[in-house]
Amino acid sequence: MEPVYTSLTERAHELKKNLGNEQHRIVVALAGPPGSGKTTIADQVVQRLNATSTTPFAAVLPMDGFHLPRSALDTFPNKAEGYARRGASWTFDEAGVLKLVDGLSKSRFERSDAILAPSFDHAVKDPVEDGIRIVPDVKFIIIEGNYLLLDEEPWNRIHTLVDDTWFVDVDPDLARSRIAKRHIEAGIESTWDAAVNRAEGNDLLNGVLIRQKLVKPAFLIRSIKE
Repeated sequence: MEPVYTSLTERAHELKKNLGNEQHRIVVALAGPPGSGKTTIADQVVQRLNATSTTPFAAVLPMDGFHLPRSALDTFPNKAEGYARRGASWTFDEAGVLKLVDGLSKSRFERSDAILAPSFDHAVKDPVEDGIRIVPDVKFIIIEGNYLLLDEEPWNRIHTLVDDTWFVDVDPDLARSRIAKRHIEAGIESTWDAAVNRAEGNDLLNGVLIRQKLVKPAFLIRSIKE
């Protein structure tokens, strides 16, 4: 994946170089199905950008904090389905995502205080309000999440609010293997078969939707096995 990291870092530098006088922050949306390696890609690009400056200026903003809390899932008509499909688009606070991206979009041109966003505590399996803080010195932000380029309301407004859109795709078999391994390492499942079944019953289904309803990205990436 090294060529991908290099290419995206160069693209980020070009975006930064071409900033107009009236704009002082860049926001990029990075989307892709589960198991595509979005988080790793975003982290690698940000590390490379910050390595070029004595003062860090780039940051990743994951959308994990917008998972609906378990207290909200408990109110679903089919509570069991809500928990089983947690991670599907309809189990996210989509209005909250749009509000945050809108605020980030405006902050590209308007000087503002720190912007707060929720994080996700995997130990308690719930969001943490204001767990992430984007300070004014951050001039390059990669927002990262499964549904940032989903062609459904209100997700399909996001691409109009950012400077660039990146989509990383992955072969479903590779995604299945990565997700199952992740489930075992996180202690969610204890056997390979159970981990694969969980991936196929939720994560891979979400990946199908993401590919079928995709707002065309400005830059397409293919994740490969390393």
